[in-house]
Amino acid sequence: MNLNSKIFGTAYIVLSAIMINAQNSASKLPGDPTLPSTKANLEKLVSYDKGTFKYKVEDYFARPKASAFKISPDGKYLSYKEKDKDSKNHVYVKELNTGKITKAIVEKDDLIKAYGWLNKSRLFYTQDRGGNENIHLYAADVDGTNLKDLTPFDGITLGEIIPIKDSDFVVVTMNKNNKQIFEPFKINFVTGETTQLYENKDVNSPIDGYIFDKDGNLRGYSVLENGLTTKTYYKDLQTGKFNLLKSADWSDTFSIIRFNDHSKNKDEAYVVTNLDGDKARIVLYDLKKNAVIKEVYANPVYDVSSISVAGKNRNYELDYVSYEGLKGETVPVSKFYKEIDDQLKAQFKDKEFGIVSSDDNNEKLLVVVGSDKLYGTYYEYDTQTKQTKLLYNLMPQLKEEDMAEMRPIEFKSRDGLTIRGYITLPKAALEGKKVPLIVNPHGGPQGIRDHWGFNPETQLFASRGYATLQVNFRISGGYGKEFQKAGYKQIGRKAMDDVEDGVKYAISQGWIDKDKIAIYGGSHGGYATLMGLIKTPDLYACGVDYVGVSNIFTFFASFPEYWKPYKEMVKQIWYDLDNPEEAKIAKEVSPVFQIDKIKKPLFVVQGANDPRVNINESDQIVKAMRAKGFEVPYMVKYDEGHGFGKEPNRIELYKSMLGFFAENFNKK
Repeated sequence: MNLNSKIFGTAYIVLSAIMINAQNSASKLPGDPTLPSTKANLEKLVSYDKGTFKYKVEDYFARPKASAFKISPDGKYLSYKEKDKDSKNHVYVKELNTGKITKAIVEKDDLIKAYGWLNKSRLFYTQDRGGNENIHLYAADVDGTNLKDLTPFDGITLGEIIPIKDSDFVVVTMNKNNKQIFEPFKINFVTGETTQLYENKDVNSPIDGYIFDKDGNLRGYSVLENGLTTKTYYKDLQTGKFNLLKSADWSDTFSIIRFNDHSKNKDEAYVVTNLDGDKARIVLYDLKKNAVIKEVYANPVYDVSSISVAGKNRNYELDYVSYEGLKGETVPVSKFYKEIDDQLKAQFKDKEFGIVSSDDNNEKLLVVVGSDKLYGTYYEYDTQTKQTKLLYNLMPQLKEEDMAEMRPIEFKSRDGLTIRGYITLPKAALEGKKVPLIVNPHGGPQGIRDHWGFNPETQLFASRGYATLQVNFRISGGYGKEFQKAGYKQIGRKAMDDVEDGVKYAISQGWIDKDKIAIYGGSHGGYATLMGLIKTPDLYACGVDYVGVSNIFTFFASFPEYWKPYKEMVKQIWYDLDNPEEAKIAKEVSPVFQIDKIKKPLFVVQGANDPRVNINESDQIVKAMRAKGFEVPYMVKYDEGHGFGKEPNRIELYKSMLGFFAENFNKK
């Protein structure tokens, strides 16, 4: 398991819970409430986005009227989210035989983060408070009754959520007993009864990953020893003892995806590994013999780490392997899926498609189809009749013919690395006109990458005539471990060089007006925005820092408890602040200490309850810039966290951002 899945990746960040507020103890609001711009000042910013445009911000960022469709395990119900007049997304359940519709889950003040089916009659959903990411797991019957908070504990962080098929149980990992480490619990999702499955005792060398079989039995775990070595242990089915299977550097990958229940060999599993090469590949592995049985799939350019396996009805056969290349790629394996794949490819041609839900017997499938110009359309696929039927177009107001092309790009960095990414080009650029450019570095930064597909941000910018550049700079994930390692201790330095080289590439293609280039990003992308304005002050006309880091020292000091076991890893990825030479570099690439180099306008945006990048990071840069005479517009939402999730806030953000870009692109 690599660091992306441990610290900054989806599993542990999206479900994080610790919120550390740098604030005046006398204040009830996080941060310094005197700093945010007034409503009038932000409305003035919005006013600069003038013109006759076919599409408005709401067309891209108002949530679909209905979304998140799912088939129940028995195929009798269709569940979905539906938005009401107040922009609340409630979960409804439709009985397919009768057409009866029931509101099963009510979204109140806080967003429903995720939801799904636990069994044929019970649903789960997750929810936090105001974006603080202290997420609770709830369960309710299809008619909305028997609602239970399955994790009624204060200040915990959820890790994995694993429903156990054909049972009344779900396995979760959470830091209930010690905020620094996670332990597994088995919860009866009908009664709420909770049982701890295993103890995680050693804070210095904690278990940081658990391996369960399909029946919820603990079959193995990984230990992070002294912060730098990952040791994988596997349970001997005869003796019940957990034996050391593999020891590897934290930056290498050996991860058990799931057991191969199609085989009679109970020790056989699908494993993703890069121990014997640069790119992650999928192999069948005998865990008892500690040996590869055979390679399932590998790619010479991209990491491969995802599979889809059938259920009990088809004896758990492997359906397909998938990975991110230039676009999303699927490699069919089973005869069942090959037939479906052939038919859907013939029907949807160059568009991407994927099965997002199915009943247990695979009679009814829900397929989502999309592209760089199509937000997403749901289809029903009947595996008996081989027929597809349109279910729902998520964004019917956005016409494909009006959307911009997202084009994969590739170029060489100044020191010879092959860098890949994407540029979204408005029609004017394709017609030979030089257009403004918004450079959009991704978050993370390690292990994350940008992908091809419909992006509401880049399409909104294209509607105003702006191109958007997304560079998968060194340290990005998906291109092998050496490419990722090339960015370690280069955050704010060579990683930024790659972004700048991408800008030069875009200019060289004749698409871009070099005097109208902005930089904008969230999280690490917000940090990269600040560093871009500092490192190359003449390259950009302006920048938007969205929940970005401004001071590496205070950012590290505010790490939540459950990140502390990974401190040694963070030192290897970012900078070792205990090393005087590296601490000096960290200061040089901490924007708050380099504000004298920022010459261009800056707009700062922050969610007050952000547990990952504390509001203090944004407060610091705003105070420092204003102290030197810069009027920095500052948007803070006190009901949001690491990024804005609520529809009205998102719409206000993008209206303000468009105004900020228009104001600065149109300056004489």
